[in-house]
Amino acid sequence: MQRAALSVLELCAGAGGQALGLEQAGFAPVGLIEQNSDACATLRANRPSWNVLEMDLRNFTARDHPYAYDVDLLAAGLPRVKSMSSVRRTEDLYERDLLKATIWLANEVLPRALLVENVPNLVTSDAMADIREFIRDEMEHLGYRLQWRILQAGDFGVPQDRKQGILVALKEDVAHHFNWPEPNEKPPPTVGQALFESMAESGWKYAAEWAAQANRPAPAIVGGSSKHGGADLGPTGTKRAWDRLRVNSGTVRDIPPGPDFPWLPQGERRDFPVLTIDQVATLQGFPLDWRIQGRKTSRYRQVGHASPPPVAAAIGQQIAGALTAAPQRGPS
Repeated sequence: MQRAALSVLELCAGAGGQALGLEQAGFAPVGLIEQNSDACATLRANRPSWNVLEMDLRNFTARDHPYAYDVDLLAAGLPRVKSMSSVRRTEDLYERDLLKATIWLANEVLPRALLVENVPNLVTSDAMADIREFIRDEMEHLGYRLQWRILQAGDFGVPQDRKQGILVALKEDVAHHFNWPEPNEKPPPTVGQALFESMAESGWKYAAEWAAQANRPAPAIVGGSSKHGGADLGPTGTKRAWDRLRVNSGTVRDIPPGPDFPWLPQGERRDFPVLTIDQVATLQGFPLDWRIQGRKTSRYRQVGHASPPPVAAAIGQQIAGALTAAPQRGPS
């Protein structure tokens, strides 16, 4: 007899990277909260049956959505939280507000488990100690045990050098069943291995030569600010890493290089092939059939801000194992 899916309420769902990974781990979303209209369109295009709520997380209350109560998992892929020393303007507190709203919502709905994905500094930095203390104060007195870990996406098959700060909080009756996922035995694919077929699909005759020298994982994919700037592959240091892979990091495009595109490995950045948004999505661990909606810059930002699905799947499998190993609680 097939086990019924576990329930999850997804916060700041974005393009659905974490939701997709959790689905693969056996979780069915009761709702997905996301403010960006293009990201909501992406979620609906790929999973028409999902209950997508286009709204600001800070305006969500469980009393208006009673299916949120007693959910098995509350999962949040939040925007990058800043330390107070990095906050310069009132609007820079937005990411902290979302994190606090997540914890307050956990206090309201009392999930059996909480998953928060964010920057590695949230786990280790002294500058983030105040926010960790806030989370402990709000969660431990309710009977949750908090576990923090930095995970490397490449350890779970993502062709990317990306570190993620993860918080898993579980109820006392569940927590001792949880173990962090073990890294894969195989190393992650290189950029060349991950993208060779797509680089060759429009007839670029140098795709094999390019792929052979793109022989390491990608640097961390970043989505940039949602308030300004266009679609490029990151700040100066990250662009230099892309240069070593012979990728033009200054923009993204809609189609891979064609038959007449040259191969100038000793050339300037402008001489290198430009990645498509679908290729960037591949480097984030999205399946080929996941359709990102919106215009180019919006699509790129959705991919860049996403949580890699394979990492979410690995964590989700461990949370699911803990939840199903522990006795199910009865109705409250």
